[in-house]
Amino acid sequence: MPELPEVETVRSTLKRLVINHRIENVEILYSSIVEDDDQMFKRCVEHQTIKDILRYGKYLIFVLENQCFISHLRMEGKYLYEDENAPISKHTHVIFHLDKNKKLSYHDVRKFGRLKLVDYKNYMLEQPLCKLGKEPFDIDTLDFYKQLRKITKPIKVTLLDQSIICGIGNIYANEILFASFISPYTRACDLSKIEVKRLIENSVIILNEAIRQGGTTIRSFSSNGIHGLFSQELLCHDKEGKECPRCHAKIKRDVIVGRSAYYCPHCQIKKRKRVIK
Repeated sequence: MPELPEVETVRSTLKRLVINHRIENVEILYSSIVEDDDQMFKRCVEHQTIKDILRYGKYLIFVLENQCFISHLRMEGKYLYEDENAPISKHTHVIFHLDKNKKLSYHDVRKFGRLKLVDYKNYMLEQPLCKLGKEPFDIDTLDFYKQLRKITKPIKVTLLDQSIICGIGNIYANEILFASFISPYTRACDLSKIEVKRLIENSVIILNEAIRQGGTTIRSFSSNGIHGLFSQELLCHDKEGKECPRCHAKIKRDVIVGRSAYYCPHCQIKKRKRVIK
C-alpha cells in the first residue's frame, strides 16, 4: 500500500503535470471507485480547472476552481498522465479527459481505491479527513506521550492506526521502530518520554528521506514512471533471516494483528509492562 512518502511522490509528480489543465469530461468505468453518485461527481468535476493537489496522510486532495475531491490509492491505485489517444487498460477505472489532448487515468488492479467529493472550503472537517491523527511532522512529543499512555496496544499496531498518527504504513512502521530500538511488541503505554521523542524524530527523518528518494518501490508502486529508490535503504523490512546491520543477529518476521513485523530480537527488546494508573 502506498504510504505517506509514496503518496507525496504521486502528489508532487502530478502537480507538475496537471496543474491548470481543464477537465473536459469524466469517464467512470467502474462505479465503486467513486463514493458519490456517478452523475453528481461528473457534474461537479467536469469543466473545472485543476488548481492544486494537496496531501494529508495517505490522501490526495484535488483542488479545482470551486470543487474538491479526495483520492485514496489503497493497495495498488495509481494515476497515469497520458496522451488522449493512449490505449485504455483493463485496470483503468476512471478517466479525466483533459484539455490539450491529455488525460489522467486512475488505474487500480485490485479496485480498492476511492474518490470522494468533499467541501471545497472545509474539506478537513469532513470524513474521513476529520478522523485522522496528526502527521509525524506536526506532532508535539509531550502531547503524543500523554496520548500513548492511555493505549495498551503494541506500538507497532498503534503506529498503523491512522486516527492516532497519520501517514505511516507497515513498511515505515518497521523501519521507524528498528531505528528507535523499540520492539514492535512493546505496549504504547510502556514507552518513556525519551523513547517517544526518539520515535517521532526517527519518523520525521525516515519519512523525509523516503520522500527525497521518491518512496519505496514495493510490488506495483510507481508515480507516472518514477520508481521509488528508498527500498535500497531499508534496514529491516522484508529482511527476514538476514543479519541485523547493527548487531548481526538474525532479523525476525512475526505477524502482529495481521501485519508483518520485521525486527531484531536482540536490538529491539520488549519492555516490561508499566502499571497504568
